[in-house]
Parts: sequence; C-alpha cells; structure tokens
Amino acid sequence: MKVFVAGATGQTGRRIVQELVRREIPVRAMVRDLEKARQILPNGVELVIGDVLKPSGLEEAIADSTVLISATGAAPSFDPTGPYKVDFEGTKNLVNAAREKGIQQIVMVSSLCTSQLFHPLNLFWLILVWKKQAEEYLQRSGIDYTIVRPGGLKNEDNADAIVLSGADTLFDGSIPRSKVAQVCVEALFQSEAKNKIVEIIAKPDAPVQSLEALFANVA
Repeated sequence: MKVFVAGATGQTGRRIVQELVRREIPVRAMVRDLEKARQILPNGVELVIGDVLKPSGLEEAIADSTVLISATGAAPSFDPTGPYKVDFEGTKNLVNAAREKGIQQIVMVSSLCTSQLFHPLNLFWLILVWKKQAEEYLQRSGIDYTIVRPGGLKNEDNADAIVLSGADTLFDGSIPRSKVAQVCVEALFQSEAKNKIVEIIAKPDAPVQSLEALFANVA
C-alpha cells in the first residue's frame, strides 16, 4: 500500500500524513508549496507539487500510489466560486485521475450535514451543497470509497470516545482532527468501511469501541 494524500498541508491533511507515518505506511503528499510542506510534514514523506484545480498534472502526481485520501477543502474567502471550484471540481479532477491510475480506494473527508440545504454553513457560498455533489460524484465513480463526515473540527486532541454513525444521522457535535485522521487511515484497512458514508464526532460519555467495530456497526 502507498497512500496519496491531497490537501496534505491543511490542518486535517497534515494529521492524516502524521498518522500514516506513525503507522509506517508509505505516503506521497501532494502540496502546492514545497518549502511550507517541508516545515509542516514529517521527514521521509514523499512530496510532489500539484493542485486539484490543475487536472493535467494529477495522474503524474499520483504516480505509483495505490489508495488515496482527500482532505481538500475551500478556505474561507470572499471568492463565491471557492467551494464550487475546490470542493466539487477539485474532487472531480482527483476522482477522474484516480480512476485512470487504477486507485483501489478513495477516502474523502467531507462534512456533517451535507444533506441539509438550509444549514447555516451554506451561507459560505453553498459549501455543503458542493461537498454533497462531490460525495455523489465519488459514489458514482466505480472506485471503492469511504466518505468521512466529521462534526466541528478541533485542533486540540482529547480523550473523548469516537462516535461513528451512518449517513444523515448526526447533526451536531465536534471531533479533534487527530481522531478524523485515525478514522481515515483505518478506513483503508477495514473491509467494513468500503462504500459507506460515516459520520463522526467525539463524546466524553460514549462507550469506547474499536474502529473495526464502529465501522461494522454502520449499515
């Protein structure tokens, strides 16, 4: 297994890379700024310059990777086309390149509440709408997938237990990015994670279960 990570220098992406390195899994990280990436990401990570909005270079960037984790997402800005371009068109470009390269599985970080049109987050240029469109494009791709929808993202880790549920069943809650990274990486190893949408938050009073059991419990 060799994992291609898109969005590798983002707050969630860098934690995914760290989790892969911790597990001694070969990782190829796509970045736009090599110097920034060298400062952020662990030593030994294979770095490649690329951009999800430049589809012509994506197949070359993926190279010999066998699976893909996407942690891309539009940054808050005044550009009303940002979520459409990054969250939807960028994901489409990634999926198309992954299909051409024979990628075996894609794990995509999305968001809680993507099915709720009138959610306040859609005031940010319909970001949840475009994430939902991206999810559906991946689902139609023919590639094995795991779509991970986290609640509110926290940079600080905590000891709360992970709660993992099926699509459109969790509507609030938060989770540390480090736990999102653990779920994304574990999804590559669990057959029960394939072709599922999973929603994740962390709660102090939730029972502690293995990720294997949590994935298995989602229909």
